[in-house]
Amino acid sequence: MPDPTLGRLRLVAQGLVTRPYARPVDAVAASVAMQGQDLPGVLASAALRTTSGRVADVVADLDAGRLVRGYPMRGTVFLQSADDVTWTTELCAAPSLRAAAARRRQLELTDADLDRAREVSLAFLADGPRSRADLFARWDAAGLSPTGGRGYHALFVLLGEVTLVYGPWNGTDQDVAIAREWLPAGGTLEARFNSDRVAATAEMLRRYLTSHGPATIRDFAWWTKLGLKEIRAALPLVETDLESDAASDAASDVASATGEPRYWRPGLLEEAAALGRTTAAPLLLPGFDEWVLGYADRLFAMTDDEHAALVPGNNGVFKKSVVRNGRVVGTWTRSGRAGQRRLELTEFAPHSPRQRATLERLFAGYPWVSA
Repeated sequence: MPDPTLGRLRLVAQGLVTRPYARPVDAVAASVAMQGQDLPGVLASAALRTTSGRVADVVADLDAGRLVRGYPMRGTVFLQSADDVTWTTELCAAPSLRAAAARRRQLELTDADLDRAREVSLAFLADGPRSRADLFARWDAAGLSPTGGRGYHALFVLLGEVTLVYGPWNGTDQDVAIAREWLPAGGTLEARFNSDRVAATAEMLRRYLTSHGPATIRDFAWWTKLGLKEIRAALPLVETDLESDAASDAASDVASATGEPRYWRPGLLEEAAALGRTTAAPLLLPGFDEWVLGYADRLFAMTDDEHAALVPGNNGVFKKSVVRNGRVVGTWTRSGRAGQRRLELTEFAPHSPRQRATLERLFAGYPWVSA
């Protein structure tokens, strides 16, 4: 069943109510990563957590190399601080890379083909980042046809091993860059954590729970695909820096239905209480925002039927969500030509005239990356 109290607390924890971050990179680093296969959507997600709310600031962080996208976990592309890409990918990406290797024969790709793609890429991008289309054309010219999914597969592997990374904005997309030239030095698992996987897991866990909590370690396990044994070994390293429903009867209203402890950053409950009805105000969120996708169970925010409307056919494509009172109450889209854009709503619950006016105002100020 939907849990509006939990939903409102998570909105505050994620910065969607108070927009506490000075820069987009600060918002993204606090979260460790934001799911990023919808590039305009994740740029908006980062902007919506900042003081300015400007997508231009997100693009500036991309162009300065402070923000990048890669494949750190789950075989999914994420927006991350450049400081975090290498060590999180080394920690979490191995299972998705193994799964990719198992599919390679179907694509008629060999290890030698990937070695050649790596060699060609490093030579082609030595003078600076280039578009994905340009890189695929260079592969094709080198006898490595990118058609039939082969190009995307090879690029996924090169990003997943942190040979390449999605870097600066080119007006419509991110260019592809050589990771060692685009990312800051000293970001490896060895350099950051002396190759201690438990210490690295603890750092990810701490940031996840402070930015996503109230959440359980099973939420984190689902989010990262790290093993519960490794996560449970890391928990004592961060547990004293968190609050939990296991430690206080006063927090019983955010206890998980399974009885498993939920954790959150200190002071979250008090902050949410002080914000009062502000935590229930309407919001327009992108389709793949972490508030919806950052947990193992999304039904804290909606019913089964509403989830089916948000993700038609359960095909992994999420519509943009209208949120009110800690719940998804509809979906939205933008229609019309540039300069004549209008908000179109599909309601799960009716909006009052005042709520509709608020949504129109939010739509007018939404951080679109293009007109």
